[in-house]
Amino acid sequence: MMLWEPTREAALARLAEFVPRAGRAYAGTRNVDRGPLDRSNVSALSPYIRRRMITEEEVVRAVLQKHSFAAAEKFVQEVAWRTYWKGWLEMRPDMLVRFDTERKALKAALADDSNLNRRWQKAIEGRTGIDCFDAWVGELVTYGWLHNHARMWFASIWIFTLGLPWQLGADFFYKHLLDADPASNTFSWRWVAGLHTRGKHYVARAENIDRNTQGRFAPYGLLNETAEPLPEDAPPPLAVKPRYDPPQLDGRVALLLTEEDLHPESLGINAEIAGIAVLPSATVSASESPAASFSKAALQDAAQRAAAHFNAPAEIVDPAQLAAWAKALGVRQLVTGAVPVGQIAWQLRDLPPALAEQGVALVQLQRDWDRKLWPLATAGFFKLKTKLPGIAMEYASDQPSPQSQQISLPLGLS
Repeated sequence: MMLWEPTREAALARLAEFVPRAGRAYAGTRNVDRGPLDRSNVSALSPYIRRRMITEEEVVRAVLQKHSFAAAEKFVQEVAWRTYWKGWLEMRPDMLVRFDTERKALKAALADDSNLNRRWQKAIEGRTGIDCFDAWVGELVTYGWLHNHARMWFASIWIFTLGLPWQLGADFFYKHLLDADPASNTFSWRWVAGLHTRGKHYVARAENIDRNTQGRFAPYGLLNETAEPLPEDAPPPLAVKPRYDPPQLDGRVALLLTEEDLHPESLGINAEIAGIAVLPSATVSASESPAASFSKAALQDAAQRAAAHFNAPAEIVDPAQLAAWAKALGVRQLVTGAVPVGQIAWQLRDLPPALAEQGVALVQLQRDWDRKLWPLATAGFFKLKTKLPGIAMEYASDQPSPQSQQISLPLGLS
């Protein structure tokens, strides 16, 4: 049974265990869902990569030191898919606003639409009568994780067989998955529905489920296998992203630690850290779900590591108090790992002007991996896929990754 200890030490141990199987063995068996008791054919690294307890650079470097790119291409592409979704959202931030508005409206509608509410309740409680779907609900709620293929089947059944709004399904995933982030979760659901690549959707088929669960499930006659993709208005145009010259760090700065980047030791901060502010977990849950518990403990692990590494005190600071906290330290810069579009950025959207009133500037450190791959997410995955071999091989040497590029961006407005 795969359990996730929310520490960087555990992430590195999992990576070391998986690396020998990251080549052709992974490519040949990655689509098989053996169930929660056997995850040996996949990496199960996503909860760590999502929070950058280990970074994409570290993972790709470790894999390509053991395998050729040709052998490990499928795995490296899976790592890059998360980056692609983040880059896609960075250039279309209004898409997340649209989704959030629709999600809230549908949640409110559950109180008035008894039919929708009944069907939604049966789905999230695993009472649909479709054995595979109901089992995946239990697995998701219990462990906070599903095999990638099961996620696709689940979303397809939710949308096309159960006829439920995809936004409610994405909401359900986001509250329970250990590795959910706003970009990959939202846009993966849109992809299944046929809204990302217009006219192309993913239809769960009983034969495919039977074969790739090795006969554990065989929902013949229970699925809608002739569904059409969902219609939707065209997405908004690409946002124009401003360019910034990388600023110089002062000799003494403060560090802001968020769930978006929990390995500040590798951000290339060449300045004295006067103090470390830890932003409270943004994971929303009605109870202590595995995802909520993991997030809180992961933040604690990162805070302890950062305090030891930078020899500075770490404390939880409410977003509304960050400007006053930085001023009290007497610093002129608050440094953080780049915060992509999403809930955490929304929490901090008023931070730059509040800091400016105290004479403090916010400096976000964008990792080299994002700087190279985000601009390639202008359309479908193909553009990034064609550039990926060259970029990935830059990380195949024993040399440490390039220092993060320092940028100054308005949080949540990029």
